Order: sequence, then structure tokens, then C-alpha cells
Amino acid sequence: MHPFRTPSLRRAAVALALTLVASGSAVSATTASTSGGRSAAGTAEHAWFTSWAQSQQDLAPTPLRDQSVRMITRLSQGGGALRIRIQNTFGQTPLTVDAATVGRSGRDDAGSGAGPAVSGAVRTVTFDGRREVVVPPGGEVWSDAAALRTRAQDDVAVSLSVSGTVTPGRHSNAFRTNYLTPPGSGDHTADTSGSAYTQTVDSTYLVSAVDVRNPAVKGTIVAFGSSVVDGTGSTDCGAGCTPDGTDHRWTDGVARRIAAELPRTRQLAVANAGIAGTTSSAACPRTPAGVRGLDAATRLDRDVLGLHGVTGVLYYYGTNDLANGCDAAQILDSYREVFQRLRAAGVKVYVTPITSRPGYTDRNNLDRHAVGTHVKKRNSCDGTCDGVTDFDQVLKDPLKPNSINPAYDTGDGIHANLAGQRALADFVPLPMLLSSTTAR
Repeated sequence: MHPFRTPSLRRAAVALALTLVASGSAVSATTASTSGGRSAAGTAEHAWFTSWAQSQQDLAPTPLRDQSVRMITRLSQGGGALRIRIQNTFGQTPLTVDAATVGRSGRDDAGSGAGPAVSGAVRTVTFDGRREVVVPPGGEVWSDAAALRTRAQDDVAVSLSVSGTVTPGRHSNAFRTNYLTPPGSGDHTADTSGSAYTQTVDSTYLVSAVDVRNPAVKGTIVAFGSSVVDGTGSTDCGAGCTPDGTDHRWTDGVARRIAAELPRTRQLAVANAGIAGTTSSAACPRTPAGVRGLDAATRLDRDVLGLHGVTGVLYYYGTNDLANGCDAAQILDSYREVFQRLRAAGVKVYVTPITSRPGYTDRNNLDRHAVGTHVKKRNSCDGTCDGVTDFDQVLKDPLKPNSINPAYDTGDGIHANLAGQRALADFVPLPMLLSSTTAR
């Protein structure tokens, strides 16, 4: 049995709860335009939903020079077509992509995960009908639809040929291997073989989101936060253990549960918008320079509202705020600002209280308690959010509640290991997430 697959009894219980959530409400899909961002409600057969995301956070340490990249993206939902977002958010010069393709990723040489080879057809990706696109510094572009049929949990290889010399934007922690051809090797985007992709990186370059077109999907749930969302700890299964394959973050587990447990006509996509080290508030005095300007409010439009079909957000922020000198009042001020913007956009917000950290002072823990009390007040952040997912209750040591349960601890006292990731994934109530798709 898959480690995230649940027994039939729980699936039946979820199905019963879903009927109570639905109770006669009409669920409308959300359409999306190629210009990016949320769009007006429309018919399900034309709906686009972001099925995978990794937020750009900085520039890669070395430039690309007339070479190709092949980034592997695990789709939370499949569809009849897909499209990609390329960003040059942190670039200082224009980014020229002279060719792009998508295709299902084959297995790696060890047969344990997605590798650089493409299995089956390679589909050309265009931008306003053209193969080449120039993305200006600080800009982004969404592609046209590519007719690649996919399923939930498919690995899709996104291949881009970069012309000239440019330092690419990246998401630092891909938690999987991605691939590059050597500098000067040119366009290998149409290759089904992975033999040209001789270099590897553990970051995701250039591509930051993949959309699918699927009438069975009713919304995209975005997990928004810092390293506990990004996936730190998800590759740790204990001493001498190597995880089987990739994509073991708690968000990946939620996506697998959705595909297995929700009705086929009421599916949800899951997108991860975590960036390690970031804070909810921009006011924390000790925020490191490397993540300054990546606070929740500053990146909300780009990393959440700029995605498609977003109906709900799982908000998991605050531990770095306390560690970087913010108090409860500053954290709650940032929560209110972000939650108000999300709800004004028609997005429901589900919040988790701040989880424990061994370096917290007594003052930090008092502030953590104050934030948690506010979040859990009326189970709605005192009316400012739409629900609570208490990950602190899942992870805390029952004998030392300001510490993580040793069974779930990576050893740093902050991040959940593979067992902890599974526990978090199993805790998220799917009916709550599906309720984000109903009319307010």
C-alpha cells in the first residue's frame, strides 16, 4: 500500500462528510487567462488550475550559456492540456528562451524516480504562437496551451533552451534532481533521450508553475509559508534510510489523498508556495538579507494570486518571525493584511498555529501562545480566516509541548521528518479544503 493511501473506511467517512459540505450548493469552476492570475468564474470545460508550483527566491550561483535545462515537475492533478510559467523575477538582464517543450518524464538510471529522459511524445510549447520568447528583467510569461494529456502524480519534464548568457532565477530546494546540458550545447529540448543532460542541480530553474486544463478540478489549494511548507525534512527518514523516490512533503501527501479519496468530479489541485527562511511580517528586525523582501504580503500577488483557479490557502507562517525578532502584535498585523487581501480575492484562508522551535525564549513562546490563541479563537482567527489546521497539535511532544515529538523531529527541533510529513498530510481535513470551492 502506498504510504499516503488510506483505507476504504476513511474514504467512506470523507465521502459522507463531503455530502454535508456540498448539501445542494452549486460548485463553479474557475477559468484562467494566459496573462496569468485569477479570473472570473466560467464553465468547467474551459477551466485552468495550477497543478504544480515552486516560488522563485533568488538567482542561481552560475549563469546559463546557450544550453538547455530540463526541470521535473510532479503534477498534483492531470488534464487534457497544460501550460507553464517562466519567470525572470530576480534577473538583471532579459531572458531569451528560444525553444521549450513538455513531456512525461522517464525513470532515472536506478529506476527510483523521474530522470532526464522523456517517455512518449514531446510537445512543443509556444508563447503567443511563437517558439521564442524574451522575458524582461523582473518579468514573467505564461505559455500557450500544449496538448499533453497527463494524470495526477505524473512527472512532467519541462525543457527550455536558453540563448545567450543569463543567470537564471531559481527555487533553491527542489527536493529532487533536475538537469542541464553543458554550456554551449544549444537546444536539446526535443530530445527524448536524457543523454545530453549531463549536469545535475538540486534547484528548480526558470519554471515556477504548471497549469492543467481539467473539468473535474474545482480549485487549487496553495500552501503558503516558509521551510515547513517548502519541504525541509521531507527527505529525512532516519539514520541509514533512503526515501523511496521523491515528493514526500506533506503537501505532496495531501495531493495524493485528494486524488485517492475525493470524488472524481470534485478534485482539487495543490500548489506549494513555500520559501525557506521567509517571514509573514516584513517588520522583523533580524530577517536575513537573503530573504528580505520575500515576506508574505510582498510575494502574495506573484506566488499565490498569480496562480490559476486558487480557491483556498493553507497558511503556515510565523516561526521565522519569532526567531527574527517579531512579536505577536507584528505577526498578527501581517496575518490580518494578508488574510484580508486573500478573502477580498475570493480565496478562503486556513491557518495553522506556529509550531515549536528549540531556540525560542520564554518571550517567544508567550508570543507563540498569543498568536495560537488568536488563530484558534472561534476556529476562525476571530473571524479573519476561514478555518484552522492545527499542525502544532500534530507535531508537539505531548510531554514537552514547546518541543517537537522526537518521532517526528529531523534533529533540529524545527522541521518534520518523513514520518512527521506523513502525519501532517494525514491530518488535513479534505472536506474543509473542498468547502473553499463553494460560493461564499
